[in-house]
Amino acid sequence: MISGGQGASRSLPVSMHGGDGRMSDKEADFQSLAREFPTAQDLREKARRQMPNFAFSYMDGGAGTDQGIARNWAALDAVELAPRYGKVARPPACAATLFGQEYAAPIGVSPIGGPGTAYPGAETYLAAACQAARVPYTLGLLSGIDVERAAQIAPDVLWFQLYRFARNDHQIGLDLTRRAAAAGVKVLVLTIDTPTRTTRPRETKSGILHPFRVTSRLRLDAMTSPRWMASLARNGSPRFASLKPYMKPNASLEEAAAFIRVESGGAFTWDEMARYRDVWKGPLVIKGILHPADARKAVDLGAEGIFVSNHGGRQVEALPAAIDVLPAIAEEVAGRASIIFDSGVRSGVDAARALALGADAALSGKAFLWSLGALGPDGPAHFIRLLTDDLRATMGQLGCSEVSQLRNVDRRHKTAWSRDGFTS
Repeated sequence: MISGGQGASRSLPVSMHGGDGRMSDKEADFQSLAREFPTAQDLREKARRQMPNFAFSYMDGGAGTDQGIARNWAALDAVELAPRYGKVARPPACAATLFGQEYAAPIGVSPIGGPGTAYPGAETYLAAACQAARVPYTLGLLSGIDVERAAQIAPDVLWFQLYRFARNDHQIGLDLTRRAAAAGVKVLVLTIDTPTRTTRPRETKSGILHPFRVTSRLRLDAMTSPRWMASLARNGSPRFASLKPYMKPNASLEEAAAFIRVESGGAFTWDEMARYRDVWKGPLVIKGILHPADARKAVDLGAEGIFVSNHGGRQVEALPAAIDVLPAIAEEVAGRASIIFDSGVRSGVDAARALALGADAALSGKAFLWSLGALGPDGPAHFIRLLTDDLRATMGQLGCSEVSQLRNVDRRHKTAWSRDGFTS
């Protein structure tokens, strides 16, 4: 659960100056970027203009006609928070404790599948930025660096996400769990909201095929983006590195995609999750919860946390906005586990909304990819700073000196689901 206190003074600073009072080079660079890219939407527009169409469509799109994405954003925008004034002012502190470990802020990177398709080398840049900023980085299983390499880059903040690999009695999944423990991963995340693959028309229209294969159309599209091609030359094509030991040597990208299609699939059952609970001795988080009854089952299973998430609108566009089911789930959990929110977070204000409605942290996926598409390797650090500064400013405006106080903010949330709206 979230907490804040005197140690919170080590959070990311609002400004950084040298001992002589002059602005540091790092701070000057941030201020320069912040003038051009002060919001996630500015990063998104820059990424759209300079990325290959297939890469932007992959990072930006969702299921169906993107109505699930739009619903996430609209629902977050509709949450109103009422400020209180007249209090003794002190600089707001963003530090938060998650699963027994202190982080600089209750924000970070959600698991992202195949981020190297969106921007080659994405995982390396995201991990390094999160380590430097001391915020959580969740390495997705389908990433271009393996869990061991990610642990070298982000040893203090690494979480690791797994999909279901049920063939041969979960041999691959359970081995990955043991590898994560040996590497020093802080939190294991089991994703349960992908029982089937759903339709993503923007990917199809951009030339991404399923099953995946590299086509001349994709090659020509990539050549329109010198920045993207330069990053591809530096980092190479993504190869789902954590899964490499289980594939045949030197498997091509197409062969790797075929391997995943055969070996993985479906959603974890509760009995299967219990097996991973027995093997994994650290904090376990179940990702993809949208129903209070499922939240209750996860807590009863022994999970220390749940992700309230609709997969960023990428699975079924008819799903409720994640923020709309958060209060009912928080009421059901009642402090027995930590709640991580994702799906639609674009700003510190969005993070404050989620924290006020019961979350312990608010992570983001798409917006971090936008930052890479817009600014390359410098993008994630810039966006972390935007999120943290915006969260701190929002807290100050609301009269909160630490993140735990956001729970006490009066709010209006017209589109929230009540617990009565769910079947048991």
